[in-house]
Amino acid sequence: MKVSVVIPAYNEEGYLNNCLDSLMAQTVMPDEIIVVNNNSTDKTVAIAKKYPVRIINEKKQGRTPARNRGFSEAQYEIIARTDADTIVPPTWIKQIKQQFKDKKLVALSGPAHFYDLPDVVKQGKLTTEAFFSYIRLFKQIMKYDCLYGPNTALRRDAWEKIKNEVCMDDNEVHEDIDIAVHLAPLGKIVFDYNFVVESSFRRWKKIESYFDYTNRMIKSIRKHKTFVVEQKGKNLVKRLVARAFPVDDIK
Repeated sequence: MKVSVVIPAYNEEGYLNNCLDSLMAQTVMPDEIIVVNNNSTDKTVAIAKKYPVRIINEKKQGRTPARNRGFSEAQYEIIARTDADTIVPPTWIKQIKQQFKDKKLVALSGPAHFYDLPDVVKQGKLTTEAFFSYIRLFKQIMKYDCLYGPNTALRRDAWEKIKNEVCMDDNEVHEDIDIAVHLAPLGKIVFDYNFVVESSFRRWKKIESYFDYTNRMIKSIRKHKTFVVEQKGKNLVKRLVARAFPVDDIK
């Protein structure tokens, strides 16, 4: 079993070194690392060139186009995805390979701890509990686990089946929720609370980030509770189902 790692990157000169250093320090090395340069204007590409990675340029701006391009370029059976501002533990690849010995598993994810929070916040449990509450809420509504982008792995053959079905508008859906919805009919999704990475808190320093994230989560759930995607033979088909809650309940 071989693992490709995909890292979408847009102007990540302040973070990419640490991410790639953590991948170079794995007890079991990844079989390839792909950095998807999404129109960076800083030193992101120059930094990536210092490491044994493939650099792919994706001109269409956005989280989803960059992610999709990296996934489609991946060569190996398992595609692992992390972010440029994330530091993975030394056993990250080893844990992924161990988990995917389960043939029913199509996708794996886990939480992140934030390494750049103030010490007084780190010592509390508020951010961790808030994160876990979000994960539990999704599972309660959708009846299966969701994925968290900076700490995700999935089977390449599953990606090939859904890559033309996933939603492309970052303003209308949350990409992690969207891909989980499309993967769920293909097998088991596991969110392992012991499978942890370290990420930056930078995106959450602005209050509008919380509203944006919540809004896109609600849009994703509302959009996808109108149907499920099922596999029939070699084809994927959509089947209409009841919504989780009335449209009028969401403003």
